[in-house]
Amino acid sequence: MDYGEDNLWRTTDEEKRYLDRLKNDNLNDLRRAAEVHKQVRKYAHKFIKPGLKMVDICENIENSVRSLIEAKDNDISSGLAFPCGCSLNNCAAHYTPNAGDDTVLKYDDVCKIDFGTQVNGHIIDCAFTVHFNPTYDNLINAVKDATNTGIKNAGIDVRLTDVGEAIQEVMESYEVEINGKVYPVKPIRNLSGHSLGVYRIHNSKSVPIVKNGDNTKMEENEHFAIETFGSTGKGYVHDDMECSHYMRNDNHVSLRLARAKSLLNTINKNFGTLAFCKRYLDRLGETKYNMALNHLVENGLVDPYPPLCDIHGSYTAQFEHTIVLRPGCKEVISRGDDY
Repeated sequence: MDYGEDNLWRTTDEEKRYLDRLKNDNLNDLRRAAEVHKQVRKYAHKFIKPGLKMVDICENIENSVRSLIEAKDNDISSGLAFPCGCSLNNCAAHYTPNAGDDTVLKYDDVCKIDFGTQVNGHIIDCAFTVHFNPTYDNLINAVKDATNTGIKNAGIDVRLTDVGEAIQEVMESYEVEINGKVYPVKPIRNLSGHSLGVYRIHNSKSVPIVKNGDNTKMEENEHFAIETFGSTGKGYVHDDMECSHYMRNDNHVSLRLARAKSLLNTINKNFGTLAFCKRYLDRLGETKYNMALNHLVENGLVDPYPPLCDIHGSYTAQFEHTIVLRPGCKEVISRGDDY
Protein backbone atom coordinates (compact mmCIF):
# COMPACT_ATOMS: atom_id res chain seq x y z
CA MET A 1 0.00 0.00 0.00
CA ASP A 2 1.59 3.30 -1.11
CA TYR A 3 1.41 6.42 1.02
CA GLY A 4 -0.74 9.38 0.00
CA GLU A 5 0.38 11.76 -2.74
CA ASP A 6 2.05 14.07 -0.22
CA ASN A 7 4.58 11.30 0.43
CA LEU A 8 5.16 10.11 -3.13
CA TRP A 9 8.75 11.36 -2.98
CA ARG A 10 9.56 8.52 -0.62
CA THR A 11 8.90 5.94 -3.34
CA THR A 12 11.45 7.52 -5.70
CA ASP A 13 14.19 8.36 -3.20
CA GLU A 14 17.11 5.93 -3.63
CA GLU A 15 18.31 6.53 -0.09
CA LYS A 16 14.96 5.44 1.26
CA ARG A 17 15.02 2.30 -0.86
CA TYR A 18 18.50 1.54 0.43
CA LEU A 19 17.36 1.90 4.05
CA ASP A 20 14.41 -0.33 3.25
CA ARG A 21 16.75 -3.06 1.99
CA LEU A 22 18.70 -2.91 5.26
CA LYS A 23 15.55 -4.04 7.04
CA ASN A 24 15.05 -7.12 4.84
CA ASP A 25 16.02 -9.63 7.53
CA ASN A 26 13.46 -8.19 9.91
CA LEU A 27 10.84 -8.17 7.17
CA ASN A 28 11.57 -11.78 6.27
CA ASP A 29 11.06 -12.77 9.92
CA LEU A 30 7.81 -10.83 10.01
CA ARG A 31 6.59 -12.36 6.77
CA ARG A 32 7.30 -15.86 8.03
CA ALA A 33 5.41 -15.13 11.25
CA ALA A 34 2.60 -13.53 9.23
CA GLU A 35 2.26 -16.52 6.92
CA VAL A 36 1.86 -18.84 9.90
CA HIS A 37 -0.76 -16.50 11.37
CA LYS A 38 -2.71 -16.46 8.10
CA GLN A 39 -2.69 -20.24 7.78
CA VAL A 40 -3.74 -20.80 11.38
CA ARG A 41 -6.57 -18.30 11.33
CA LYS A 42 -7.81 -19.77 8.03
CA TYR A 43 -7.97 -23.09 9.85
CA ALA A 44 -9.59 -21.42 12.88
CA HIS A 45 -12.39 -19.96 10.75
CA LYS A 46 -13.22 -23.50 9.63
CA PHE A 47 -13.22 -25.31 12.95
CA ILE A 48 -14.60 -22.76 15.43
CA LYS A 49 -18.29 -23.43 16.01
CA PRO A 50 -20.84 -23.42 18.85
CA GLY A 51 -20.49 -26.28 21.29
CA LEU A 52 -16.69 -26.27 21.49
CA LYS A 53 -14.94 -25.58 24.77
CA MET A 54 -13.01 -22.32 24.74
CA VAL A 55 -9.91 -24.08 26.07
CA ASP A 56 -10.02 -26.51 23.13
CA ILE A 57 -10.32 -23.62 20.66
CA CYS A 58 -7.31 -21.84 22.17
CA GLU A 59 -5.13 -24.92 22.45
CA ASN A 60 -5.97 -25.98 18.90
CA ILE A 61 -4.86 -22.58 17.61
CA GLU A 62 -1.75 -22.49 19.80
CA ASN A 63 -0.64 -26.01 18.89
CA SER A 64 -1.13 -25.22 15.20
CA VAL A 65 1.14 -22.20 15.54
CA ARG A 66 3.78 -24.22 17.39
CA SER A 67 3.75 -26.88 14.70
CA LEU A 68 3.90 -24.57 11.68
CA ILE A 69 6.48 -22.19 13.13
CA GLU A 70 8.58 -25.08 14.53
CA ALA A 71 8.59 -23.75 18.09
CA LYS A 72 10.66 -25.53 20.74
CA ASP A 73 10.59 -25.44 24.54
CA ASN A 74 13.40 -23.42 26.14
CA ASP A 75 13.87 -21.60 22.82
CA ILE A 76 12.12 -18.30 22.16
CA SER A 77 13.53 -17.73 18.68
CA SER A 78 10.12 -18.54 17.17
CA GLY A 79 6.68 -19.38 18.43
CA LEU A 80 3.66 -17.76 20.02
CA ALA A 81 3.96 -14.08 20.89
CA PHE A 82 1.26 -14.28 23.57
CA PRO A 83 -1.58 -16.58 24.67
CA CYS A 84 -4.55 -17.02 22.37
CA GLY A 85 -7.34 -14.79 23.64
CA CYS A 86 -10.98 -15.81 23.18
CA SER A 87 -12.78 -13.03 25.04
CA LEU A 88 -16.57 -13.40 25.01
CA ASN A 89 -19.37 -10.84 24.71
CA ASN A 90 -18.82 -7.97 27.19
CA CYS A 91 -15.24 -9.13 27.79
CA ALA A 92 -13.10 -7.33 25.21
CA ALA A 93 -9.57 -8.59 25.85
CA HIS A 94 -7.13 -10.69 27.90
CA TYR A 95 -9.35 -13.71 28.52
CA THR A 96 -7.99 -17.18 27.93
CA PRO A 97 -9.18 -20.19 29.94
CA ASN A 98 -7.22 -21.37 32.95
CA ALA A 99 -7.20 -25.04 33.96
CA GLY A 100 -10.68 -26.19 34.98
CA ASP A 101 -12.50 -23.51 32.95
CA ASP A 102 -15.05 -25.46 30.90
CA THR A 103 -16.75 -22.48 29.24
CA VAL A 104 -18.43 -23.50 25.97
CA LEU A 105 -18.91 -21.29 22.91
CA LYS A 106 -22.59 -20.58 22.20
CA TYR A 107 -24.53 -19.49 19.13
CA ASP A 108 -25.27 -16.05 20.60
CA ASP A 109 -21.68 -15.38 21.68
CA VAL A 110 -19.43 -12.74 20.15
CA CYS A 111 -15.89 -14.07 20.47
CA LYS A 112 -12.65 -12.16 19.91
CA ILE A 113 -9.85 -14.45 18.67
CA ASP A 114 -6.56 -12.67 19.34
CA PHE A 115 -3.26 -14.51 18.95
CA GLY A 116 0.28 -13.59 18.02
CA THR A 117 3.21 -15.20 16.23
CA GLN A 118 6.87 -14.24 16.32
CA VAL A 119 10.17 -15.08 14.64
CA ASN A 120 13.33 -13.79 16.31
CA GLY A 121 11.15 -11.51 18.40
CA HIS A 122 9.49 -9.84 15.41
CA ILE A 123 5.81 -9.98 16.27
CA ILE A 124 2.61 -10.37 14.28
CA ASP A 125 -0.32 -9.21 16.42
CA CYS A 126 -3.60 -9.84 14.65
CA ALA A 127 -7.18 -10.47 15.78
CA PHE A 128 -10.67 -11.06 14.44
CA THR A 129 -14.17 -11.55 15.83
CA VAL A 130 -16.25 -14.70 15.42
CA HIS A 131 -20.04 -14.60 15.61
CA PHE A 132 -22.86 -16.83 14.38
CA ASN A 133 -26.02 -14.80 15.01
CA PRO A 134 -26.55 -12.19 12.24
CA THR A 135 -27.99 -9.84 14.89
CA TYR A 136 -24.41 -8.74 15.54
CA ASP A 137 -23.41 -8.18 11.92
CA ASN A 138 -23.39 -4.40 12.22
CA LEU A 139 -21.22 -4.48 15.34
CA ILE A 140 -18.68 -6.62 13.52
CA ASN A 141 -18.89 -4.46 10.38
CA ALA A 142 -18.34 -1.30 12.43
CA VAL A 143 -15.15 -2.56 14.03
CA LYS A 144 -13.75 -4.08 10.85
CA ASP A 145 -14.42 -0.81 9.00
CA ALA A 146 -12.83 1.18 11.84
CA THR A 147 -9.68 -0.96 11.80
CA ASN A 148 -9.35 -0.61 8.03
CA THR A 149 -9.81 3.15 8.46
CA GLY A 150 -7.02 3.21 11.04
CA ILE A 151 -4.73 1.35 8.65
CA LYS A 152 -5.60 3.71 5.81
CA ASN A 153 -4.86 6.79 7.91
CA ALA A 154 -1.64 5.51 9.50
CA GLY A 155 1.67 6.56 7.99
CA ILE A 156 5.02 8.24 8.47
CA ASP A 157 4.69 11.60 10.26
CA VAL A 158 0.98 11.05 10.96
CA ARG A 159 -0.13 12.21 14.42
CA LEU A 160 -1.57 9.47 16.61
CA THR A 161 -4.59 11.56 17.58
CA ASP A 162 -5.50 11.95 13.90
CA VAL A 163 -5.59 8.17 13.46
CA GLY A 164 -7.82 7.92 16.53
CA GLU A 165 -10.14 10.64 15.27
CA ALA A 166 -10.62 8.87 11.93
CA ILE A 167 -11.33 5.55 13.67
CA GLN A 168 -13.82 7.16 16.05
CA GLU A 169 -15.73 8.90 13.26
CA VAL A 170 -16.23 5.68 11.33
CA MET A 171 -17.13 3.48 14.29
CA GLU A 172 -19.64 5.93 15.71
CA SER A 173 -21.47 6.03 12.37
CA TYR A 174 -22.79 2.50 13.06
CA GLU A 175 -25.58 1.22 15.26
CA VAL A 176 -26.88 -2.27 16.00
CA GLU A 177 -30.37 -3.51 16.89
CA ILE A 178 -30.51 -6.24 19.55
CA ASN A 179 -33.86 -7.61 20.72
CA GLY A 180 -35.71 -4.60 19.36
CA LYS A 181 -33.43 -2.00 20.97
CA VAL A 182 -30.99 0.11 18.97
CA TYR A 183 -27.49 0.60 20.40
CA PRO A 184 -24.85 2.99 19.07
CA VAL A 185 -21.50 1.32 18.48
CA LYS A 186 -18.97 3.02 20.75
CA PRO A 187 -15.20 2.81 20.51
CA ILE A 188 -13.76 1.45 23.77
CA ARG A 189 -11.86 4.59 24.64
CA ASN A 190 -9.43 3.09 27.17
CA LEU A 191 -8.18 0.44 24.74
CA SER A 192 -5.79 1.19 21.90
CA GLY A 193 -3.43 -0.10 19.29
CA HIS A 194 0.29 0.09 19.94
CA SER A 195 3.77 0.03 18.48
CA LEU A 196 5.60 -3.29 18.49
CA GLY A 197 9.19 -3.90 19.58
CA VAL A 198 11.50 -6.90 19.39
CA TYR A 199 10.10 -9.39 21.92
CA ARG A 200 7.83 -6.58 23.15
CA ILE A 201 4.14 -6.72 22.38
CA HIS A 202 3.53 -3.19 23.70
CA ASN A 203 6.29 -0.76 22.80
CA SER A 204 6.43 2.96 23.54
CA LYS A 205 3.54 4.34 21.46
CA SER A 206 -0.22 3.85 21.77
CA VAL A 207 -2.55 4.28 18.80
CA PRO A 208 -5.84 5.64 20.18
CA ILE A 209 -9.23 4.71 18.77
CA VAL A 210 -10.69 8.08 19.72
CA LYS A 211 -9.38 11.61 19.28
CA ASN A 212 -7.18 12.18 22.35
CA GLY A 213 -4.89 15.10 21.55
CA ASP A 214 -1.72 13.00 21.36
CA ASN A 215 0.39 14.76 18.73
CA THR A 216 3.16 12.16 18.81
CA LYS A 217 3.98 11.12 15.25
CA MET A 218 4.39 7.71 13.70
CA GLU A 219 7.90 7.23 12.37
CA GLU A 220 9.65 5.47 9.53
CA ASN A 221 10.34 1.74 10.02
CA GLU A 222 8.08 1.48 13.06
CA HIS A 223 5.80 -1.52 13.45
CA PHE A 224 2.26 -0.98 14.72
CA ALA A 225 -0.65 -3.15 15.74
CA ILE A 226 -3.67 -1.23 14.49
CA GLU A 227 -6.56 -2.59 16.52
CA THR A 228 -9.99 -1.25 17.30
CA PHE A 229 -12.65 -2.33 19.77
CA GLY A 230 -16.33 -1.47 19.54
CA SER A 231 -19.01 -1.95 22.19
CA THR A 232 -22.75 -1.72 22.69
CA GLY A 233 -22.08 -0.84 26.34
CA LYS A 234 -20.35 2.14 27.91
CA GLY A 235 -17.30 2.01 25.67
CA TYR A 236 -15.05 1.67 28.71
CA VAL A 237 -13.51 -1.50 30.16
CA HIS A 238 -12.41 -2.49 33.66
CA ASP A 239 -10.52 -5.42 35.19
CA ASP A 240 -12.78 -8.39 35.84
CA MET A 241 -12.70 -12.17 36.31
CA GLU A 242 -9.77 -14.45 37.10
CA CYS A 243 -6.40 -13.39 35.68
CA SER A 244 -4.73 -15.66 33.12
CA HIS A 245 -2.27 -13.39 31.24
CA TYR A 246 1.10 -12.42 32.71
CA MET A 247 4.29 -10.86 31.38
CA ARG A 248 7.85 -10.47 32.66
CA ASN A 249 9.11 -6.91 32.93
CA ASP A 250 12.64 -5.46 33.12
CA ASN A 251 12.83 -5.19 36.91
CA HIS A 252 15.47 -7.07 38.89
CA VAL A 253 14.77 -7.96 42.51
CA SER A 254 16.55 -10.37 44.85
CA LEU A 255 14.16 -13.19 45.71
CA ARG A 256 14.26 -15.24 48.89
CA LEU A 257 11.57 -17.76 48.02
CA ALA A 258 13.24 -20.70 46.25
CA ARG A 259 10.05 -21.71 44.42
CA ALA A 260 9.70 -18.18 43.06
CA LYS A 261 13.32 -18.25 41.83
CA SER A 262 12.68 -21.54 40.06
CA LEU A 263 9.48 -20.27 38.44
CA LEU A 264 11.20 -17.07 37.31
CA ASN A 265 13.90 -19.17 35.67
CA THR A 266 11.23 -21.11 33.77
CA ILE A 267 9.59 -17.86 32.66
CA ASN A 268 12.88 -16.33 31.52
CA LYS A 269 13.87 -19.42 29.51
CA ASN A 270 10.54 -20.05 27.83
CA PHE A 271 8.97 -16.61 27.41
CA GLY A 272 11.51 -13.85 28.08
CA THR A 273 9.53 -10.62 27.89
CA LEU A 274 6.68 -12.22 25.90
CA ALA A 275 3.31 -12.75 27.55
CA PHE A 276 2.33 -16.14 28.91
CA CYS A 277 -0.61 -17.73 30.71
CA LYS A 278 -1.13 -20.34 33.40
CA ARG A 279 -1.89 -23.00 30.79
CA TYR A 280 1.61 -22.49 29.39
CA LEU A 281 3.10 -23.15 32.82
CA ASP A 282 0.94 -26.28 33.12
CA ARG A 283 2.19 -27.44 29.73
CA LEU A 284 5.82 -27.10 30.88
CA GLY A 285 5.12 -29.32 33.86
CA GLU A 286 5.01 -26.57 36.48
CA THR A 287 2.77 -27.47 39.44
CA LYS A 288 1.65 -25.71 42.61
CA TYR A 289 3.00 -22.43 41.27
CA ASN A 290 0.24 -19.98 42.29
CA MET A 291 2.01 -18.79 45.44
CA ALA A 292 5.30 -18.38 43.58
CA LEU A 293 3.59 -16.53 40.71
CA ASN A 294 1.84 -14.20 43.16
CA HIS A 295 5.22 -13.62 44.84
CA LEU A 296 6.72 -12.56 41.50
CA VAL A 297 3.80 -10.21 40.91
CA GLU A 298 4.03 -8.73 44.41
CA ASN A 299 7.76 -8.15 43.97
CA GLY A 300 7.23 -6.31 40.70
CA LEU A 301 8.96 -8.84 38.44
CA VAL A 302 5.87 -10.05 36.59
CA ASP A 303 2.87 -7.93 35.58
CA PRO A 304 -0.67 -9.40 35.60
CA TYR A 305 -3.09 -8.59 32.77
CA PRO A 306 -6.60 -9.54 33.90
CA PRO A 307 -9.56 -9.72 31.51
CA LEU A 308 -10.93 -6.33 30.44
CA CYS A 309 -14.72 -6.08 30.38
CA ASP A 310 -17.45 -3.57 29.59
CA ILE A 311 -20.76 -3.63 31.48
CA HIS A 312 -22.57 -6.95 31.84
CA GLY A 313 -24.98 -7.62 28.98
CA SER A 314 -23.05 -5.60 26.41
CA TYR A 315 -21.26 -6.97 23.36
CA THR A 316 -17.78 -6.09 22.15
CA ALA A 317 -15.87 -6.79 18.94
CA GLN A 318 -12.24 -6.46 17.82
CA PHE A 319 -10.24 -6.48 14.60
CA GLU A 320 -6.49 -5.97 14.34
CA HIS A 321 -3.64 -6.00 11.83
CA THR A 322 0.11 -5.49 12.05
CA ILE A 323 1.59 -2.85 9.74
CA VAL A 324 5.15 -1.79 8.93
CA LEU A 325 5.88 1.81 7.94
CA ARG A 326 8.56 1.13 5.36
CA PRO A 327 10.30 4.09 3.71
CA GLY A 328 8.53 3.57 0.39
CA CYS A 329 5.22 2.03 1.38
CA LYS A 330 2.98 0.94 4.22
CA GLU A 331 2.87 -2.86 4.41
CA VAL A 332 -0.16 -4.47 6.05
CA ILE A 333 1.90 -7.52 6.77
CA SER A 334 -0.81 -9.64 8.42
CA ARG A 335 -3.42 -9.02 5.70
CA GLY A 336 -4.91 -12.24 4.34
CA ASP A 337 -7.76 -13.51 2.21
CA ASP A 338 -10.11 -13.40 5.20
CA TYR A 339 -9.62 -9.72 6.09
